[in-house]
Amino acid sequence: MNTMNKQAMLEQIALNDRHFTQAPEAFFQAWKRGVQLLNPALFGKGTKDHVDQAEDKWDLCPNLEVIDQAIGVMSSGERVFLAAMVSFYNAEIGGALLKRVGVHGLSDIGGLDLERRQVIADLILNYTGW
Repeated sequence: MNTMNKQAMLEQIALNDRHFTQAPEAFFQAWKRGVQLLNPALFGKGTKDHVDQAEDKWDLCPNLEVIDQAIGVMSSGERVFLAAMVSFYNAEIGGALLKRVGVHGLSDIGGLDLERRQVIADLILNYTGW
């Protein structure tokens, strides 16, 4: 391996390290945006103040029982967005919820507006596990 290839490889490693060092906070900020776009009542303690005071994703876990009841009266876009968010928290429950709202693959989230697509994209890019 020549010096140029080694340098490019080292730069890529450094870029990956920087990204994944910052990813948990970036994920949390995207998660908070998603919670605010949906309804704070569906997450954590269920209040706007709690969202504002949350310090990490654990403070804003989806309230699965409330979501199960509320999702039926939401618009189709809200349902898809909520189900996609829940899938980051719990793949099995989120996957079932996605199926329930008619999402069979990533192309089915194509109906979301730009703001919600950006939240989902940021969550994917910065996901390091729940």
